[in-house]
Amino acid sequence: MFCPNCGKADQQPETYCRQCGVYLFDFDKPVKRQTKPEEHIKANAVLSFLTALASLILSILLFLTFKNYPDPHPIIYVTVGFLLTITAWQIQTFWRTLLLGKHFKKHRQENDSTTDSIEMNQSNEAKSTNDLLPEADFENYVPSSVVERTTKKLRSKR
Repeated sequence: MFCPNCGKADQQPETYCRQCGVYLFDFDKPVKRQTKPEEHIKANAVLSFLTALASLILSILLFLTFKNYPDPHPIIYVTVGFLLTITAWQIQTFWRTLLLGKHFKKHRQENDSTTDSIEMNQSNEAKSTNDLLPEADFENYVPSSVVERTTKKLRSKR
């Protein structure tokens, strides 16, 4: 698969381009089933926050409940420690999710500004295809290969 943004060859669908970082959709799947990963950022952040909050509250309640017992079982302290570990893990997951959301937002703004500048250039003056495409790189040439869609077509003709 080729990247629709930069044209880099031999890309895998439903991943990011190795050269420019644009998300590559799988065009063999129906459009309704495909979602970009950045659409899940808000849900992941909310779930991480709620999980951290719930595990913190449970650990505090468990500790306070068994704090005054004369001889609590050691499993109580292990469970409190485990819940605090879950809290710490979910806090860092929440933080990384927020940073990832900022990254996607910044990347989207850069793409929008690039698209706007290209549209403005095209409206002001007509550019030839050679002006819009990057220069050919023959040192890193990758020979073309047969892709799955081609082989599916070849198999169906038999």
